[in-house]
Amino acid sequence: MKIFTYTASALLLIGLAGCNKNEDRSDAYGNFEATEVLVSSEATGKLLQLKVEEGSQVKAGAAIGLVDTLGLHLKKKQLIASKQAIRSKLQNEKVQIDVLLEQKENLEREIKRVDKLFAEGAATAKQRDDIHGELKVLNNRIDATKSQLSTANRGLLSELAPLEVQMEQIEDQIQRSVLASPLGGTVLSKYAEAGEIVTFGKPLFKVADLKELTLRAYVDAPQLASIKIGQKVRVLTDGSDGNLKENEGTVSWISSSAEFTPKIIQTREERVNLVYAIKVVVPNDGALKIGMPGEVKF
Repeated sequence: MKIFTYTASALLLIGLAGCNKNEDRSDAYGNFEATEVLVSSEATGKLLQLKVEEGSQVKAGAAIGLVDTLGLHLKKKQLIASKQAIRSKLQNEKVQIDVLLEQKENLEREIKRVDKLFAEGAATAKQRDDIHGELKVLNNRIDATKSQLSTANRGLLSELAPLEVQMEQIEDQIQRSVLASPLGGTVLSKYAEAGEIVTFGKPLFKVADLKELTLRAYVDAPQLASIKIGQKVRVLTDGSDGNLKENEGTVSWISSSAEFTPKIIQTREERVNLVYAIKVVVPNDGALKIGMPGEVKF
């Protein structure tokens, strides 16, 4: 009878222990990741400055480096000189036309005088016709001069247009020579140093915003029904004291297709063949690191 009592008690303890063990198991496992941005050079030349170090903080859009722009500034000066040379050839249309218009005013006054004399019989018809003919010739000369000057100036101005475009290109290249991070965050890696020659597209440093990390975890098909985007979940990570540290996370993405369980995911249960990936966004107090393992409880 005692043997039976002891056996029943042992089985009960084992059952309770098994229940506690199942309750301690997490629902999903994965690793933390962040959106990493590889910042590359948009200019070619000598790297004069790159004021970042691994682990340092950078602000989005703030100037943190410079590629030598001396060659670009010299090209800009050359273009400015070319534009000035072309403008110096432009004809002052107003000045030349004003001279002809003054001649026309004088001629019109003379025509009035001749017409009056003709009416009084003091001038001949030929004199009157000749002076009216001079006015006609002068009007044609004014129109021709306007056309010639306008055509000449249009030709010169057309030469300025390509130079203006080249100036804009130079300005754009100068602006791209000033290095800046597209987002604020922490510098993860640095690939270049001041004094090196860089080319367009050469990686300079890698940056990521670590204020929030994303835990990419994996669940099996039966769990999908209980998960939705925006859901608050418990995220567990290894603490410094050997115990699990708990954070609150938010489900931000659920994969629409299944995949084989990644080899890097180690669970407390038997591995299943197909799983669905999910992403959980977790605020980072500095304790979370990229690549660190984490667990999720729904």
